[in-house]
Amino acid sequence: MASFGRFIRLAVGACAFLLVIAASVPCNAQQVNPTASSVKEQQLLQELNRIQGRVSIPDQRSGVLEQPAGRDWREFRNVTLRWIGGIGILGTIAVMVIFYLTRGMVRLESGRSGRTIVRFTAFERFVHWMTATCFIVLAISGLNITFGRPLLLPLVGFETFSEWSQWAKYAHNYLSFPFTIGVVLIFLMWIAGNIPNKVDVDWLKRGGGIVGHDHPPAYRFNAGQKAIYWIVVIGGGAVAVTGYLLMFPFYLSGIEGMQLAQIVHSIVSVLFIAAMMAHIYIGTIGMEGAFDAMGTGEVDLNWAKEHHSLWVEQEQAKGHTPSGSTPRPIAAE
Repeated sequence: MASFGRFIRLAVGACAFLLVIAASVPCNAQQVNPTASSVKEQQLLQELNRIQGRVSIPDQRSGVLEQPAGRDWREFRNVTLRWIGGIGILGTIAVMVIFYLTRGMVRLESGRSGRTIVRFTAFERFVHWMTATCFIVLAISGLNITFGRPLLLPLVGFETFSEWSQWAKYAHNYLSFPFTIGVVLIFLMWIAGNIPNKVDVDWLKRGGGIVGHDHPPAYRFNAGQKAIYWIVVIGGGAVAVTGYLLMFPFYLSGIEGMQLAQIVHSIVSVLFIAAMMAHIYIGTIGMEGAFDAMGTGEVDLNWAKEHHSLWVEQEQAKGHTPSGSTPRPIAAE
């Protein structure tokens, strides 16, 4: 019996030893092909809206390893946005060049009278130029984010581009505050004169004095200027709100909200820039005498009568007489 017990123990030990060896050897029949049968990253992304791990720090959002929507956002930022911006801005430049070559500067039909009338006060011009200056810096620094790497980097090199981009970021962030204040002040200052009315419809039908040589009557702001006003108020408000969401991340939204804010911010911005380029064109080389309104605050009386005759009549009714070498009552048209 003793020898039989030893035999049983030896047999059990041998079986256990064989089981251990068998478990340590890979089974060819169950081997997984890592390139065909394994679960791929793309399959995970299709099943989940994100791949998230576990973190020990208080901010649990840092555990997000991959977010599929981020790939769509990257495609928009690197491809779609550049097409939108390029077509919008370059298209506007092309239209302005063609218009200038065919129409030229819109001249005063009756020439300058030598007498002027106050169009904008010093405070109004200060708000305008403060907002405009901030806008130009914001536009240049913002376009650098989208177009700087493919266009500017190859020309100036990594070190110069890095230094420029850093200062551009500082300027973009800090000048956003006076720009926003300017947009609010513009809204409050000129809201009364920028409500659309029937006169604007007739002004548009007659080409606004830009097409042809007709000069339809208008109040202090014509339909084109009203359109610019609402573009500034609505567009400026949109870029301000979305910009602050990006400047102070995760206070009001998660990563998805910030991606949406960036998309809205960038699209509105490039369209805003295109519209302001047209506004700058009309206010400088596009129309004779227009720059004086924001330059000195006074415009030639003939310019005012040709482009804003109804406004001149209102000023006359208020007793505001023009200044100049030969002051006389304003002839109503």
